Amino acid sequence: MIDIHSHILPGIDDGSSCTEESAALLSSSAAQGIRVMAATSHFYAQENSPEEFLRKRLHAAKKLKTVLTPDMPQVILGAEVQYFTGISRAEMMEELRLMGTRVFLLEMPFSHWSKQIEAEVAELQKRESMQVVLAHVERYLDYGNMDFIRDLMDKEVLIQSNASFFLEHKSRKRALHMLKNEEIHLLGSDCHSVDHRPQQMGEALEVIEDRLGREAIDRVKHLSYRLLEGGKVIA
Repeated sequence: MIDIHSHILPGIDDGSSCTEESAALLSSSAAQGIRVMAATSHFYAQENSPEEFLRKRLHAAKKLKTVLTPDMPQVILGAEVQYFTGISRAEMMEELRLMGTRVFLLEMPFSHWSKQIEAEVAELQKRESMQVVLAHVERYLDYGNMDFIRDLMDKEVLIQSNASFFLEHKSRKRALHMLKNEEIHLLGSDCHSVDHRPQQMGEALEVIEDRLGREAIDRVKHLSYRLLEGGKVIA
């Protein structure tokens, strides 16, 4: 299985603080059946230029490489890009895709979206080189954005949810309903540390298989591998 959303690079954002913690997260991921992890560190346009972010990411990746072992998941570098006004016209957005793929993980505003926001995301998706994936969809639902989400799905934007969406009692039913109705396409742990927001993909997959059957997991798995085919892993 692929974990398409994680914060395992050491010392670059609010995720892993050091290489030891990164190694622990990767080992935990492997134990839960994860074979590939997308390292999607936060990109905030108001804090860094793409060039500066890529420099910091490379430095963190070099540190991570020193603790990688053959039994750990393969790691593909990417970013979780926070939406900003003008993103559809901004330069170098392609550089923030998962390396070697078209996947562009986008964190949307935690508010009710406007038609302008929807239009900008749709413009990104129109790029031949871009497959937009909305990160952790569950965080936008309380703001009344489901109609916008469905509109973007009609434009071939893909939807990712966190493992925790399937584990919390108050949200599990909705998560399973959305996955069954193919309103969730991809899964990620969004893991940040061993203690705070740990790797929970294994638990989520157990819930999904128990309630929806193995075919629901296989659908996510096959799409994930297809999207990341050719992705450049940390050697």
